[in-house]
Amino acid sequence: MKHKNTFTHRAATTDDIPLLKEIMHAAIAKLQTGFLTPKQVQASFELMGMDTQLVEDGTYYAIECDGQFVGCGGWSRRETLYGANHTRGRNPRLLDPATEAARIRAMYTHPDWARQGIGRLIMELCEGKAREEGFKRAELMATLSGEPLYKVCGYTPIVYEDVETSLGVKVPLIKMGKPLV
Repeated sequence: MKHKNTFTHRAATTDDIPLLKEIMHAAIAKLQTGFLTPKQVQASFELMGMDTQLVEDGTYYAIECDGQFVGCGGWSRRETLYGANHTRGRNPRLLDPATEAARIRAMYTHPDWARQGIGRLIMELCEGKAREEGFKRAELMATLSGEPLYKVCGYTPIVYEDVETSLGVKVPLIKMGKPLV
């Protein structure tokens, strides 16, 4: 469904979390179809979702159109590269902008609003804020469905990984990076 509306954005708040989780769930369930097997899509819920640290840090954005949430995403100055509150391997250590890459994190678009420019808007917001804080590079962990957007935005693959979940299902992810200068 194509929409001809103007998107607005603001920092997400804890009150927004339930609606943002709905967008995340819909995006994980629907936008990966065609890229992953049904078992891999189901296993993806272990690796993706809400990271409330981003909301607490003020680096997570809600994208709206006419008062409706249509997407969300953010960036981080912390070591964790991807994942939700429940994902293994999280690390809240603050990064050094002079030597380490900012993290682009948890980007989701409601499936009814896909390919409308929401992802690019989030990328511009996040990259701009990371630059303002002195980061010279950004990195992210892409899904196969997200990789085309990130390539168009100038990100290049660093490493391809098959991340095994507790279900024993491997989910393909791609670590990507981009200079911000």
